[in-house]
Amino acid sequence: MSQTMDKLAELAGNLWWSWDTQATALFAGLAPSRWPQVLHNPVALLAELTPMEREHIQSDPLTGEIVDAVYERFLAWMKQEDTWAAGRGLPRVLYLSMEFGLHESMRIYSGGLGVLAGDHVRSASDLGLDFRGVGLLYSSGYFRQVLDDGKQLAAYPNVDRSRLPITPVLDAAGAPIRISIPDGEREYQASAWRLQVGRVHLYLLDANLPENPPELREVTRSLYGGDTRMRLRQEILLGIGGVRLLQALGESVDVVHLNEGHCAFAPMEMLRQAQALDPSATHAQIRERVVFTTHTPVPAGHDRFGWDMVDAHLGAWRSQAGWSPGALMDLGRVDPSDLDEPLCMTVLALRMARASNGVSALHGQVSREMWAKVDTPKPIGHITNGVHPTYWMAPAMQEMLDTHLPKWRAHWQDRAFWTEGLATLDDGALWQTRQTLKEQLLTQVHAHTGQRLDPKALLIGFARRFAPYKRADLVFSDAQRLQKILEGGASLVFAGKAHPRDTLGQELLARVVRWSRDPRFKGQVAFLPGYEMQHGRWMTSGSDLWLNNPRRPREASGTSGQKVVLNGGLNCSILDGWWPEAFDGDNGFAIGDTRDWADTQAQDVHDAEALYTLLEKEILPSFQDSSDWLRRVKHSMATGVPVFNTHRMVAEYAETMYRS
Repeated sequence: MSQTMDKLAELAGNLWWSWDTQATALFAGLAPSRWPQVLHNPVALLAELTPMEREHIQSDPLTGEIVDAVYERFLAWMKQEDTWAAGRGLPRVLYLSMEFGLHESMRIYSGGLGVLAGDHVRSASDLGLDFRGVGLLYSSGYFRQVLDDGKQLAAYPNVDRSRLPITPVLDAAGAPIRISIPDGEREYQASAWRLQVGRVHLYLLDANLPENPPELREVTRSLYGGDTRMRLRQEILLGIGGVRLLQALGESVDVVHLNEGHCAFAPMEMLRQAQALDPSATHAQIRERVVFTTHTPVPAGHDRFGWDMVDAHLGAWRSQAGWSPGALMDLGRVDPSDLDEPLCMTVLALRMARASNGVSALHGQVSREMWAKVDTPKPIGHITNGVHPTYWMAPAMQEMLDTHLPKWRAHWQDRAFWTEGLATLDDGALWQTRQTLKEQLLTQVHAHTGQRLDPKALLIGFARRFAPYKRADLVFSDAQRLQKILEGGASLVFAGKAHPRDTLGQELLARVVRWSRDPRFKGQVAFLPGYEMQHGRWMTSGSDLWLNNPRRPREASGTSGQKVVLNGGLNCSILDGWWPEAFDGDNGFAIGDTRDWADTQAQDVHDAEALYTLLEKEILPSFQDSSDWLRRVKHSMATGVPVFNTHRMVAEYAETMYRS
């Protein structure tokens, strides 16, 4: 193989390429027609090159120059010593998460939790933290969405691991590593794969091994698939397996970060191991090494497991540790004296962490109220989520900023830089960039739906999980009124999935699809099917206005609107999640108010009226006056970009949570 092909293979093996626009363009240019077909996966692309294509790549001087330039920049970045974290004396961190949204070709994510985890890892890499992650490698991942007569169907295609940028983790003898995982009176085996995300090692545990019984090979088949027993087994594998894997690798860490309650068995395994070496080791000592982030503002959304199931799967493991039969359950109960209360993974995590946080100021408040009866070392705080800046900012926007706002990449937390720089940004350049991004989205809408939407109209985007509380159909509450609004110069594009077991969510999605096919909205409303991360990039970069209307206060944070800010769009949102911290009256639009509603039907009526009034009286008039719209866009970027990004977020975790 030539040096050029060797360099391409090395670049493809590290997901750094996915947030470097030049590296992404390099791979896309090798075989432009095939790039979308392989889900923008360079490993798969290189595997499919014909001998003639390989020969051309190897012999073409221009291609060789481009590959060399990208490769040299990659090496320099990997060896960079003057990172943000350098010299700060920060601890070594293990980050555990049930899902990681890193790229559409790595289908180990379902939605917001995973995408946030992926952005967290990317920024930890960019900032130079001593950081590694552990998750699960699913053989079929999360489901792929198929629409049949307007109804969602779930497909679970198997993943071909030879086409992924992963390598098996080997033991000291050079054999694939094996980790023992408890399951009742027996233990089964898990292997591990390494995924390189910039400077970060992400380890993915895998139970699909021939030596395991069929029912245990299924543990890593699909994300959030199966029943409650399968969920418990997955969380045992993640928590206990993650700690055992690091031990087997001989890696030590100072801090273990639990991303959601799914990971709460990790500190219990840490305690078991500590007490095996020193019987005097205590919960308090382990707790000093653990931090926890909760993402769920609704009590029903937290995993709970009854005594019979927990004892069946962890009873032998608990007995080997010398703990009493009720010890584990009591730690996971709000009221340890209530023997009928199930083990709640969030309660277990809260009790086993020295510090816990919600993911927005409002969510921190909701979480403190929700878990007020749980004795925690300190009150639940908050660190507001962000998004990885260069992964989610479209190449066209990056190019425009390179020209008109030099050095912007070095000022992610500098509010003065963005305020001053955007104040002098040329309106024509910004408007043209916005039109380019909108046209890219409209091209995808036409390709996938056959609908041609007006490029001159205000393009309103809505893309997220179709949970009922997110009210995807709120804008259709008064179809006649909406029709007049759209005829006045607006269009709507929807995308998203409903969980396969969420019947109400699937019904909601089907209603929105039907609205998109209503003759009254022809050429004005579209539903973009097959939602994956690339759809999210199209939607958040191409939409002029981002619509977010959950029932307050049920949105923990939400980050899609933050991606819109990066790309020069505006938010129109309920004052929930991150938006109350961002909205200042002039950098977007707020639907309704902050009152608490006991009557959800009255809340829906009130919020629909507020949304329609905003569209009619403020949003459309502003958009039709391009100077006013661009003024708002610049203000939105100035107030949002340097605050709601994961560089700021991860730095805040490092300084306030990871430091003891």
